[in-house]
Amino acid sequence: MLGLKAWQVENCVEMLAAGDTIPFISRYRKEKTGGMDDASVAELKHWSELFDELEKRKQTILETISEAGALSDELRDAIENCVSSTVLEDLYLPYRPKRRTRATVAKELGLEPLAELMLSMRSRDPKADARKFMREGVADADAALAGARDIIAERFSESAPIREKLRASMRRRRIVSKVSKSASGNPEAEKYRSYFNWSFPLERVPAHSLLAVLRANREGFLSIDIDCDSQKSADDIYYSYCKSGVGFPKSEALSAQLKAACADSWKRLLEPSLSGEVIREAKEKADRESISVFGDNLRQLLLEAPLGQKITLAIDPGFRNGCKMAVLDRQGRLLDHCVIFPHPPQNEKVKSLQVIQELLRKYSVEAIALGNGTASRETAEFLKMVDLPADCRVWTVSEDGASVYSASPVGREEFPNEDVTVRGAVSIGRRLMDPLAELVKIDPKSLGVGQYQHDVDQNLLKEKLDNTVEYCVNKVGVNLNTASPYLMAYVAGIGPSLAAKIVAWREEHGAFASREALREVPRLGDKTFEQCAGFLRIKGGSNPLDNSAVHPESYGIVRKMAADLGVELSSLVGNAELCAKIDPAAYVGGEVGLPTVTDILRELAKPGLDPREQASEFSFMEGVNDLEDLVGGMELPGIVTNITAFGAFVDIGLHENGLIHVSQLGGRRLALHQKIKVKVLSTDLERRRISLGIVS
Repeated sequence: MLGLKAWQVENCVEMLAAGDTIPFISRYRKEKTGGMDDASVAELKHWSELFDELEKRKQTILETISEAGALSDELRDAIENCVSSTVLEDLYLPYRPKRRTRATVAKELGLEPLAELMLSMRSRDPKADARKFMREGVADADAALAGARDIIAERFSESAPIREKLRASMRRRRIVSKVSKSASGNPEAEKYRSYFNWSFPLERVPAHSLLAVLRANREGFLSIDIDCDSQKSADDIYYSYCKSGVGFPKSEALSAQLKAACADSWKRLLEPSLSGEVIREAKEKADRESISVFGDNLRQLLLEAPLGQKITLAIDPGFRNGCKMAVLDRQGRLLDHCVIFPHPPQNEKVKSLQVIQELLRKYSVEAIALGNGTASRETAEFLKMVDLPADCRVWTVSEDGASVYSASPVGREEFPNEDVTVRGAVSIGRRLMDPLAELVKIDPKSLGVGQYQHDVDQNLLKEKLDNTVEYCVNKVGVNLNTASPYLMAYVAGIGPSLAAKIVAWREEHGAFASREALREVPRLGDKTFEQCAGFLRIKGGSNPLDNSAVHPESYGIVRKMAADLGVELSSLVGNAELCAKIDPAAYVGGEVGLPTVTDILRELAKPGLDPREQASEFSFMEGVNDLEDLVGGMELPGIVTNITAFGAFVDIGLHENGLIHVSQLGGRRLALHQKIKVKVLSTDLERRRISLGIVS
């Protein structure tokens, strides 16, 4: 499934079972994994856990069938060797305890022998045979035959080969949606208009289309179905059974009875069951695709370029309620806050200018973070009137999630004495300084970087997002002496509880002098130290390797490299010229392979290098303030705000984002918050929609 070799899977599963984390395995155990990256290890972990659950399910099923006295050696082998939950449940279906059905009623009436007579093709005259089964509750031969057909229909519906054949056929059909009466005149239904009386091949249906149709179905605006040929499906059941070794009926009368049972089995039992299954399968596929897009977008967002530690004036813009402002020091601590009203209806421009100028002077502000929400463009214009200090720039920052943070337990814990408006401004400022450190405090689902996030499997979504945040935090590395407990909680092996203990220890005893000092934190054992140490950084410590991604377990290798070169350890760290003289093969041995030594040398050349890019300035086109200002063919700058399977949404400085449809991208892959130039293709003033093409 994953394109891996058996030894890679075995080693990886063994390490995961031993408590090793995904970042640790992918970064520091490349010899054991064959160089698997975080995504590969995470996917293997996911499937390993699913197969563990499948094994538990097998044992439950085997015990249930065995207790019923129906477990043959052939069935046991089929169950034990099964690797598909769908196939497993098909095998179990005939033995699963079930509610009272038409077939069970027929069996209670003693009609199973008649059904067996017909199924074995030994009946030439079913009606004559049926008369022998007339008794209380079975009025005549037709009633007996009806009961026998119910038993046969259920038997066919529980046949694993028949179910799989029909399921495979269904997967090749089209999913069809039809508009419901409740949609007529309902404005809520209008957003689904594209899917009124719509159909698409199920195997190729786009993820966003399927999720939209399923949501509309739940809301009662659409009915959905698979466009199967009922006659052909019933014939498939009939011929599949006849060709399974029992032969064909010896009379037309028996053939007619079996065909009637097949038609009933399909319409009443198989079609409702299998259509639900294949739609669920398609949704699972759509979920995975959508969650993958969400994960990619989140990764790009979290790894967005930080401005760095600067004294920052953060502004959460607004009209009637004013612009909320907060001044932060280089560590993101709140120094001051206030509100100005430079826009209508108050229009206090002069007073607002005076307040800003005083804050800039008093705190020696080095950067201004401006939220991109309501009144952002107007506030940016207002700030052009401000006499900014040298090298102080205005940066536009996404507000997505800031309001969620401001009302969250984390926001209240950090600023218990401030209201939500102050917390929101602080979040905007901190996001400019270090997006990753701030965004880990916000539920990723509140960041507006996915599609149909509430419609997909929530457990799978959480797993993906948690893995993505963990990947980003550990890729960048965390300053042990300045990180918040919320950021540190994502370091491999730590978690929220231990992160709080580490911060508490730091506050009580002062800064950590070395990675080794981590061992003094209560309940931080050897295993946790092994997992987390390589991802924590100590700047200005006595050991320069503590500010690198070199794991403490490899410090001895670096010391030997320095000794072989005849230099001090401090002279080797950060010296690319000296590192180039080292032969990696000379330090390979035991459990230390070439990948580890290569990583060590790469890190020694540029220790602690932040993998994120540097922040760059951006400004929207002047004079474009409303949708009515746009004309076809106009080219203007924009920022990618969201990426979906059907295209990319771009902020061009208006209240509405424009859409570059996937057909306009020409296969080009965009990144979240990427700065691009777009062309206006068309505008829909009534629906407030903008269609864009990409220029560069």
